[in-house]
Amino acid sequence: MMNRANWFAVSPDGAKAIGVLHHYVVNDTNLPSTLIHLVFLRVSQINGCAHCIDIHNRDLIAEGVSVDKAVLVSVWHEAQHLFTERERAALAWSEEVTRVSETHASDEAYGAALAVFGEKDLVDLTLTIAAMNAINRLGVSFRLKPRAKV
Repeated sequence: MMNRANWFAVSPDGAKAIGVLHHYVVNDTNLPSTLIHLVFLRVSQINGCAHCIDIHNRDLIAEGVSVDKAVLVSVWHEAQHLFTERERAALAWSEEVTRVSETHASDEAYGAALAVFGEKDLVDLTLTIAAMNAINRLGVSFRLKPRAKV
């Protein structure tokens, strides 16, 4: 596999810009940390970013989420009993927004998410999804390696 650029080093201003958005969603929204990391994990699973999947599984487990729940995020539709109504709504909206070229963020999905989150939290949730999508695209494009060891 070809070595790729270290995007943090090559474009520190770009990394800082992404970091500002990440900082906002993690520190300045009313969204609970566990919900944010569930969203980060689901978006990363859809985008196939090994680095981010590794990080956000670790983050969830460090926050006290069971390993059982963390490993079932990718199939949450089949394990809905493990997730709260708010988590299910966040995961559904995460899938809708991450796959926007297919879904076009349908009115039905928007209405369902809005009913659970309200306008402000839904905007912040969407910013959370957008931040992770941006980070995933950099992670996959520049092949950031997961921390996992054999």
